[in-house]
Amino acid sequence: MPDILSHRLPDQLRPNLRLVFVGTAASTRSAELGHYYAHPGNRFWRAIHEAGITPRRYQPGEFAELIGLGIGFTDLSKTGAGMDHQIAAEAIDVAGFRAKMVKYRPRTIAFTSKKAASLFYGRPSAGIALGRQVREEGLPEIFVLPSPSGAASGSWTLEPWRELAAWINS
Repeated sequence: MPDILSHRLPDQLRPNLRLVFVGTAASTRSAELGHYYAHPGNRFWRAIHEAGITPRRYQPGEFAELIGLGIGFTDLSKTGAGMDHQIAAEAIDVAGFRAKMVKYRPRTIAFTSKKAASLFYGRPSAGIALGRQVREEGLPEIFVLPSPSGAASGSWTLEPWRELAAWINS
């Protein structure tokens, strides 16, 4: 990927957030615009509203406003951009991500794809269930959500997003 796409999506993190959404890397469109989940075919913004995570449907350009709701954003790769299979293995920084979670201590982490969760856990996507995960010592609660990407339409369901909403709103 061209260097112009590097670091185009800054982390939106602060201590003690209710929720941090975690993707693998920015899509090419998100990197170009500097907004999380910016591709028009991505269901993210509709899903978080329909599930009850946000009070209204936000637009990608409003992502920074969600920090006021206690919701942050980051990715496992801050230098790669594109579809998951286009992200170089060396661009994935699980250790760096873990360090951010220890530093900022959010209540909940939500991976926005099984691929992101598989990279974090170091095991194949097929072995990862959607929804709330078994709690690991020293980590916040972790949820795995189906990818909101239009490219993942075949596995889409809103239910894990609703489960996440019920958890963070409890």
